[in-house]
Amino acid sequence: MKQNRVLLIVGGGVAAYKALELTRLLRKAGVAVRPILTAAGARFVTALSLSALAEDMVRTDLFSLGNEAEMGHIALSRSADLIVVAPATADLMAKAAHGLADDLASTTLLATDAPVLMAPAMNVRMWLHPATRRNAQTLQDDGVKFVGPDDGAMACGEHGPGRMAEPQAIFAAVMATLNAPAADLPLNGRHVLVTAGPTAEPIDPVRVLTNRSSGKQGYGIAAALAELGARVTLVSGPTALAAPAGVDRIAVETARQMQAACEGALPADAAVCVAAVSDWRPDAVFAGKLKKGPGGPPAIALVENPDILAGLSAAGPLRPRLVVGFAAETDDLEANAQAKLKRKGCDWIVANSVAGGAVMGGDDNEVIVFDAAGAERWPPADKAEVSRRLAERIAAALTHGDKVR
Repeated sequence: MKQNRVLLIVGGGVAAYKALELTRLLRKAGVAVRPILTAAGARFVTALSLSALAEDMVRTDLFSLGNEAEMGHIALSRSADLIVVAPATADLMAKAAHGLADDLASTTLLATDAPVLMAPAMNVRMWLHPATRRNAQTLQDDGVKFVGPDDGAMACGEHGPGRMAEPQAIFAAVMATLNAPAADLPLNGRHVLVTAGPTAEPIDPVRVLTNRSSGKQGYGIAAALAELGARVTLVSGPTALAAPAGVDRIAVETARQMQAACEGALPADAAVCVAAVSDWRPDAVFAGKLKKGPGGPPAIALVENPDILAGLSAAGPLRPRLVVGFAAETDDLEANAQAKLKRKGCDWIVANSVAGGAVMGGDDNEVIVFDAAGAERWPPADKAEVSRRLAERIAAALTHGDKVR
């Protein structure tokens, strides 16, 4: 059986230490790893550590006499089944997007015909900068796949999208890419953003405002889209579910964190907003746990949360081609769903009744899909079947342009 080979490019950044664990996971799975360490990367991890874990020599210099006598960067670019860039810094992404080649890493990326997977890592403002967004879109259009970045605390002390995905998530993306079926899948090369689960808005250090969403429908949709070949970014509120295979999950808690993670995940070909996002949050979070007292319960003022679905649906250069929302209603299902479709500006609304409490947290669902052409009623089915059918409808729309404005 042929051994899979990965060429691992380690860029410069605090997150470079995660490349060591990624190397260990790949070698444990029987994948050969050949590392390239950039000059900036060598400021954070040593060639000795990387070489010991990879069980291979670390390449660092484009002008190494021994390697380049045999055109080493060309040989390297042809030696791998997959090139992984982790961390993929803003500089490495920019070089790859614009075809620059002034060191061994960028020259190898330009010379390769192997698939490329990047795990971005940078400050939140660098990740959200228009230049980086353009470079990410260019790379995606060129067929480069991405895993992450995650939303979270960074070494610089700031918080937001830009944190490098965890080694286990990158490993899962690598294995999914290496083991992808040879046949063309309808969503190959497409990036789909999915939100799932509830949000949790803190009242004090112990209590939160939340809802009964289990995340099962959103996770099922993410899995079904990945099975059709999509690169899926799943932005999830708190759930007890494991991330589907081959899906990049970003864990959040609040609506504002979910909004930031969604914006950081763009550009995307489609967005499927399944999450049950809290409409309101407390205006102020109490510093200590609230106690019962003679004065009765405290007054908690609520303020409106950002509208993630409307924001993704708004016209602009990063608007996904297809935006799908969900409407969970207890009464007047069709009227409320149609009103939501118009109000939010999305392309489809998937509506379901949650009256009686059987759907939220359950395994079955019954939905109506509303779009500009009208309503499409689906029979009752388990959530896995609903997910499969919706993923196929999304694939058809993105492939053929049907029912996408």
